[in-house]
Formats: sequence, structure tokens, C-alpha cells
Amino acid sequence: MAEAERVIGTPDTPDDSGQQRDRAQARGNRARRIALLFAVAAFAYSLDLISKLLVVAKLEGREPIRLVGDWLELNATRNPGAAFGFGAAFTVIFTLIAAAVIVVIIRLARKLYSYPWAIALGLLLGGALGNLTDRIFRSPGVFEGKVVDFIAPKGFAVFNLADSAIVCGGILIVLLSFRGLDPDGTVHKD
Repeated sequence: MAEAERVIGTPDTPDDSGQQRDRAQARGNRARRIALLFAVAAFAYSLDLISKLLVVAKLEGREPIRLVGDWLELNATRNPGAAFGFGAAFTVIFTLIAAAVIVVIIRLARKLYSYPWAIALGLLLGGALGNLTDRIFRSPGVFEGKVVDFIAPKGFAVFNLADSAIVCGGILIVLLSFRGLDPDGTVHKD
């Protein structure tokens, strides 16, 4: 009788029931963390996309808008390169790097057991998608598109919300690493 119960999935000991419940709870927790990663990515991507649509429609080709005296302004520019305009001749390479980052994050999501890592990776994913969208769909053409940048602090590079999400996600990853927290939820005390 015990063998028949085990075959149809009815546990015959309290330990079996507890282990099954723990495994089901772990799967549910992982699913929530993955959902958080994609929710953060969708939020970051949406903010970036909406802000760039507004900048192109309302600010491009016009005088910059000063927000904080000479310290901060909105100034629409198109950037074919990376941060500070470096690597303008390597737009295709930056496009491939962004696509690779997206693939790596999606693959890493399967092993994700940490809420802070879900937020960090979500920020990276949303930012990478934002800039990749520009690289694919903006002129001069597919994989060569220029990224719309518009946040211009005095004496610093002009950037956008996707760049901000990438930097914030990167900083969070560094902090998590210093604390010894891995994406799979393990903690190292080195």
C-alpha cells in the first residue's frame, strides 16, 4: 500500500511532504525574483523609451533647456559611440555587446535566487534594451543607429535614462559582490 501511495504522489512520511513543500516554495520564490527582474527591466526600458520619444519630438533641434543654472540642462544629441562619445566608429560592436549582455542576463535569470540581484540585473537589462533599441531602429540604419542622449551635467558626458539604469545596476552589482552575495543567493564571507 505504501508503494502505491508513493507512485500516485501521496507522501508516506512527513519528511517527504516537507521536502516537497520546500521545493515548491523555492520554485515560487525564484519565479517571483525572475518576475521582479523583468518588471524592473520593463520599467527602466519604458522610462527610457518614453523620455527619448519626448526628447526627439520636443527638444531635438532646439536650444538646450537649463534645469539647474549652468550645472544641468536638457540637450538633445545623437551619440554613435559609447560613453563620452568614444568609439563612434564601433557602433556595430556596441550593438553586439548590448545584445550579448541581454542574452547573458536572460540566461542568468534561471539561476536567480536573490531579490537585490533581480533588481540589479533588471536595471542592466532595461538599460541595455533601451540603448539597443536606438542602435537598431534609429538612423543612420540597423545596427548603426545613434543613441539619443539628453541629460547634460556641466563638465560631464551627455547621457540618457538607459545609461543611468546601466550605471545604477552596475553599482548595485559591485556592492552586492563586496557584500559577498551571489545571484544564486549564497553568501561568501571572504
